[in-house]
Amino acid sequence: MSETPSPRLRPTNPSGVLYMGIDLGTSRTSVAASNGVRESVASYVGYPKDVVAKKALKKDVLFGDEALGNRLALDFYRPLAGGVIQHSDGDGSNPDAKRFLKATQDLIRHAISLARPKQDELIYAVVGCPAQCSLRNKSSIVEAVRPVVDSVMIVSEPFSVAYGLDLLTDCLVIDIGAGTTDLCRMHGTMPTADDQVTTPFAGDHVDQTLLELLKKKCVGAAISIQMVKDLKEKFSFVGEKRDPVAVDLPVNGKPTRFEVAAELREACRSIVPSMVDAIHQLIASFDPDFQSRLKNHVLLGGGGSQMGGLREMLEVEMRERLGEGRVVRVDEPTYGGANGALKIAHDMPPEFWEKVS
Repeated sequence: MSETPSPRLRPTNPSGVLYMGIDLGTSRTSVAASNGVRESVASYVGYPKDVVAKKALKKDVLFGDEALGNRLALDFYRPLAGGVIQHSDGDGSNPDAKRFLKATQDLIRHAISLARPKQDELIYAVVGCPAQCSLRNKSSIVEAVRPVVDSVMIVSEPFSVAYGLDLLTDCLVIDIGAGTTDLCRMHGTMPTADDQVTTPFAGDHVDQTLLELLKKKCVGAAISIQMVKDLKEKFSFVGEKRDPVAVDLPVNGKPTRFEVAAELREACRSIVPSMVDAIHQLIASFDPDFQSRLKNHVLLGGGGSQMGGLREMLEVEMRERLGEGRVVRVDEPTYGGANGALKIAHDMPPEFWEKVS
């Protein structure tokens, strides 16, 4: 966890505070605010390429699905990859790093605006990031958030999910996003680096694997990564049995039907081994007196948690490798991280926020 002051100008009414939890995700950015507003937007940003595009779109910047749908007329950005701002591992001098930072800042500004803050409110924000996010990556996130809030904290995403559900003891949280899968074991204190694991095998990995499999299966078909993503989000599963999955893909411009259930299942299963290895690592290295509690209290969250049969497959794998295991899926995968981040923001004493401001 880290915090920083913000250079944003102080509002005229310092008594009003809007607490906000932000899940800054590779695929979606979600916000939950203390005024009761919860909103989510796809993590896409686009700027009109030229005067014709600007005249047609009538906007200087587009976000989310609107940006995605008009991407051919835009300088189009998906500013986050692997749960962090793209190119944020460098020294900041790379022009691409500056462009992606600006796109991230605009995305955050837009996400915060969706919460409808009042002009005279202080904004205290908690932002979730991957469990093993580097210090440089965290600093880049802070730099992106700082201009539009009065104070900001950075916490690990699985920790915020657990905190939001009051699961602070003897719980193993798995948060499957687009860029990373993050795991964190909770045992009544702030988790340390040893309590957390991040793997790159997540939603984007499934997309890329599925794309390669479909290119081999659907000879001659034109396939985009967005087609693949839409297919995964609609039909993803890892189980043995499944109804046929038929998809129409253009071959020389003509829609042609292909059956792709086997390829879809193989792609979705590609993230399971690394997840099981991480579960095994965190449980086997835990205090032996409490390992059984941890095995039977695994919480599955994030967008990837909705894959059909994943919860059951993880339980089978845990029983084979660890003797037992019980996995429960979170009720609100879209807002689990934002809800927890908001709760953390609420629970910080006022003097903490005043100090870092």
